[in-house]
Amino acid sequence: MRGMRWRYGVIVAISATSVLAACGTGGTEERTPLVAGTGAPVIVPGGPGDAGRTARPGERLGVSEARVTAADVRFAEGMIPHHLQALEMAALVASRSPSAALRALADRIAAAQRPEIAAMTSWLESAGRHSGRHGGHTVTSEQMNRLGQARGAAFDRLFLTLMIAHHEEAMTMARQQLASGADRAMLATAKDVLSGQGVEIARMRKLLRG
Repeated sequence: MRGMRWRYGVIVAISATSVLAACGTGGTEERTPLVAGTGAPVIVPGGPGDAGRTARPGERLGVSEARVTAADVRFAEGMIPHHLQALEMAALVASRSPSAALRALADRIAAAQRPEIAAMTSWLESAGRHSGRHGGHTVTSEQMNRLGQARGAAFDRLFLTLMIAHHEEAMTMARQQLASGADRAMLATAKDVLSGQGVEIARMRKLLRG
């Protein structure tokens, strides 16, 4: 799998036209931006005789012949505020939980989702869309208030319970993108969400069981 993703990164940098064409209805008829993601490194070739470089997450690499579909846009616009809420939850852990394992989990969540937010925001802006910041949230305001007030073991249990549900909703969104989307960057992001958050759900369930 790592080998396959590495080849994908190289292909993106060298051949901007070898991208899946959009299919179905609801396309916006705009060129699809090619944006570096957070998975395998994307190598941008240098000039004649010059070394290549690694693209930054969120860096625009050009446009493809594919068209942005409504499903692709919905996925990015929905996933950005979803990730932002996860970051908000993860930021509470350091001051409220004594668990080293939970703190490490929160750090991993932040490290994975910040670059994905940057990449999806850049992708939307390249497509002439505003980044989604105010979508519906899995965790309600009341639940967030309870989480903010909790401490110690009570916080740990509530955080894990809410974050598992939060991750499960993200995986549902990712499956919908894989079923209906067409843009390669958004499809790759959806696959990353499914694999990464699936692993984290298993870890959180184990922590919840004690």
